[in-house]
Amino acid sequence: MQRGYAGVDETLALPTPPYACTRRGRRFRLFFWCTHATIVAMKGAATLWMKRHGKWVIILPPLLYLLVFFLIPFGFALKISLADTAVHVPPFTDIVSMSPDWHVQLTLNPGNFKYLFTDEVYGLSYLYSIKTAFFSTLICLALGYPMAYAIARSSKTAQNILLLVIILPFWTSFLLRVYALEGIIRETGLLNSALLWLGVIHHPLQIMRTTFAVYLGIIYSYLPFMVLPLFATLEKLDHSLLEAAADLGSAPWRAFVDVTLPLSMPGIIAGSMLVFIPAIGEFVIPTLLGGPDNLMIGRVLWDEFFGNRDWPVASAVAIAFLVLLVGPIALYQHYSTKQLEA
Repeated sequence: MQRGYAGVDETLALPTPPYACTRRGRRFRLFFWCTHATIVAMKGAATLWMKRHGKWVIILPPLLYLLVFFLIPFGFALKISLADTAVHVPPFTDIVSMSPDWHVQLTLNPGNFKYLFTDEVYGLSYLYSIKTAFFSTLICLALGYPMAYAIARSSKTAQNILLLVIILPFWTSFLLRVYALEGIIRETGLLNSALLWLGVIHHPLQIMRTTFAVYLGIIYSYLPFMVLPLFATLEKLDHSLLEAAADLGSAPWRAFVDVTLPLSMPGIIAGSMLVFIPAIGEFVIPTLLGGPDNLMIGRVLWDEFFGNRDWPVASAVAIAFLVLLVGPIALYQHYSTKQLEA
């Protein structure tokens, strides 16, 4: 617009409306809108993908770990268990070979598994391993349950100190702890020296190279594995249930049997499995503390692999041992599933 004052033309600048924008501004707003829409779409797609496949993202790493470090070695052991012993490196034959006329030949020897039932050494070692692990688990349960119950009923400060005492042995190597126990119970060890000095005994006790030493070593090494799951279960116990049982006239021992013991069953089963499974295949403790009569399956495997160099039979022993352990693990998983569903 123009208007004149004394013959002078003056141009009036009109204000730009707030909704008006230049071409560059329109391009920027369009780019920003497209970028925002793309980000929102990508987030929606990622959320939808996680809902559908998120569980596999969590399962895949441990699944690959089991595949590489368990299933593949298990396949090799199964292959060796069906081969024949040979005097070369490695000391077994191939079960799959190629004939001169290019035919694939499969040579399997299931006699290695049959040999486990004909030689009484393997049967006795299996039975002795199961018996030793079973009674060691019962003793650990009898000792660990009162300890876990006392820790669970203590104050928070006392709980931290007592749990530290339970966990403290794990800061030392397992092998060093077994050697330390050997230094305590040997004929010239700390225990016999103290008893002789006090006049309780007149001759050193023969503890080393006995079954008692094997039980002592297993209980000493695996007792924390029983205490910790029991403590985790008993610490979550609702004490108002015990008060309600007392109000209804139940004696303390009756309330323990009817309330505390059933509710602590998951901890009992978890602790028992954590003790029983490694104890049944223990090798170090029977070798260092036990005698020739303490023939556990771990020592049999060592003798077959490195002493006799009979890898097919040793692999068959390992496969049968693994199958033997599948039963308790399956029962534990079944009971755990029942508890979660309840």
